[in-house]
Amino acid sequence: MSRAVLGLGSNLGQRQDNIMNAVHAVERLPETTVIVSSSLYETTPIDVPNEQDDYLNACMVIMTELSPHALLGACLGIEAAMGRERKIPHDSRTIDIDLLIYEGVVNCDAELTVPHPQMLKRAFVLVPLSEIFTNGVAIGVDFSAELSRLDTTGIHLF
Repeated sequence: MSRAVLGLGSNLGQRQDNIMNAVHAVERLPETTVIVSSSLYETTPIDVPNEQDDYLNACMVIMTELSPHALLGACLGIEAAMGRERKIPHDSRTIDIDLLIYEGVVNCDAELTVPHPQMLKRAFVLVPLSEIFTNGVAIGVDFSAELSRLDTTGIHLF
């Protein structure tokens, strides 16, 4: 079994329900167990193409026998089942599930890059991540310095 970290976000519909439904869907994946989930954080949209409602964001740590690519595929399937549409990059979404870290894996191909290439630049990821990994190191990824440099003023515990 390997540990993996997922980031979740929603800003359409019943945001809290969307996050909780996604967590429950991940719990139902084969050979996968949720270890811990962060609290929910309300965050102001950044780098978006249009006017959007605030997001709810969270992170979770899982144990899984799924390969990184299979886990990514399962997360994309959960998103699609929950109504996620991918028409415009960074557009509003019912649910977003990002594979942030997969223990012992560094990968960059057309389908998957882990660790997630943008996670260290996103306070809305690092704030919930810091709740789980209080020492600033998540499964070998040290994010403490980056978090201290990011603007977290638009992020509030929900």
